[in-house]
Amino acid sequence: MTIHSDHVDADHESNNDANDLINQFFSGQGTEIPSDFRSGFVAIVGRPNVGKSTLMNHLLGQKLSITSRKPQTTRHKIVGIDSREKSQAVFVDTPGMHKKEVRAINKMMNRAASSALRDVNLVLFVVDAQKWTQNDELVLEKLKNAEMPVILVINKLDTFENKNQALPIIQERAKLMNFAEIVPVSALRGANLDHLRDTIERYLPFQPPLYSLDQITDRSERFLASEIIREKIMRQLGEELPYDLTVQIESFKTEDAVLNEKTGRMKAPCTYIDATIFVDRPGQKAIVIGEKGAKLKKIGMDARVDMEKMFEQKIMLTLWVKVKGGWSDDERALKSLGYSDI
Repeated sequence: MTIHSDHVDADHESNNDANDLINQFFSGQGTEIPSDFRSGFVAIVGRPNVGKSTLMNHLLGQKLSITSRKPQTTRHKIVGIDSREKSQAVFVDTPGMHKKEVRAINKMMNRAASSALRDVNLVLFVVDAQKWTQNDELVLEKLKNAEMPVILVINKLDTFENKNQALPIIQERAKLMNFAEIVPVSALRGANLDHLRDTIERYLPFQPPLYSLDQITDRSERFLASEIIREKIMRQLGEELPYDLTVQIESFKTEDAVLNEKTGRMKAPCTYIDATIFVDRPGQKAIVIGEKGAKLKKIGMDARVDMEKMFEQKIMLTLWVKVKGGWSDDERALKSLGYSDI
């Protein structure tokens, strides 16, 4: 005797749903990785102020590295992750290499830039189309014995009035060493960057993604907050800016959305950030603060706007300025402030 039933075993169906969800999570949250997927580490190197940070920010489509017209803006290696349909390029933006190594911070920045060349699959050597200096030579010498392919990225090509002016420069730079490719770009205007991304993809090894496909950096929110503050200081102070200046995040606390019992409304989530700007001398402290605190207030306002865009929530930022004499020439002080050459 056969018994037909319309009854569905709810527990059995629930178990199937749960298994489907677990399988989906462990298969990359529903994203199937192609068998011909490529991924690898890409070091962006060059002398100070050739546009390395601007290049990485535009390749990623958002700001991770700070930029200003002042040389040596970047002091730390920044990892930015560009995930595409069939590839993932993990960019390492390095401090600019320079010959002058007087203070501990300069030596540490040079070591950080050199260490970025270890264990990468590809190097982007960024140069200024209009200018070649001793510091470019320094980088070139380090790259001549590189075991990985080196792509020469000739930046700021938009500074030429026509292509005929640029061609001799490209031909001259091509003689410097056996580059895998030469790609002229304008990082600031985003010109020819799609071609550069396609070129990078071709040189990455066949392997699965190194990071989650929705991840854009391996840096913490605390670190990114300190970099935003430092950028705003540089943009606000310009030539007045003391080189002996750094930012340390003292406190970074996020409060979730809560119900306001008095109004009955939800209070939006908010992150409270306390940061200290360290300078080398008392006179530098006065420069950063400005008359009646005007400059420090503007730095804080501009930094808060960028942080709210990046972290997608309300930010309450408190800034302090303190004197820490000789920090930039003291390796122990540098390490305590988060600097490293590794």
